Amino acid sequence: MRPHGSPEELQRRRERAVKLLRQGLAPVEVAHLMGVDRRSLRRWRAAFEQGGVKSLRARPTPGRPSKLTAEQKQELEQGLLEGAQAAGFPTDLWTCCRVGELIRLRFGVRYHVTHMARLLRSLGWSPQKPARRTIERNEAAIHNWIKHDWPRIKKKPRG
Repeated sequence: MRPHGSPEELQRRRERAVKLLRQGLAPVEVAHLMGVDRRSLRRWRAAFEQGGVKSLRARPTPGRPSKLTAEQKQELEQGLLEGAQAAGFPTDLWTCCRVGELIRLRFGVRYHVTHMARLLRSLGWSPQKPARRTIERNEAAIHNWIKHDWPRIKKKPRG
């Protein structure tokens, strides 16, 4: 899986790691400092020794480019944090359809609803299921029932 960060950020990380290795730090220390695996360090060092700094350069990311720019993704995340009601929806629950609608309205870009989960995950969001509870829920009465009534009516093993 591709690590998080822009290609330029990943390139700077590789260059910094190789620089630390050349200063004499142990690979274990550098791996811990940089938050990477030692095998990645070995690969980066070998590439550097074979091709110099040029071999650590950022490469274009594979796949189709995103329809949203980085700025638009930040604006989308800000809109998500404001809540669905602030975006004009009747409840404050974000669904993939609603997120797609928000993107269409704000940026004029259409995404298929099944792609929304991938897009949200790339922004650091995860799907959540809302707890289904009635508005009239009485926590004190529930606690009282569990403490007093439930032990009285539940089945007991035959003695």
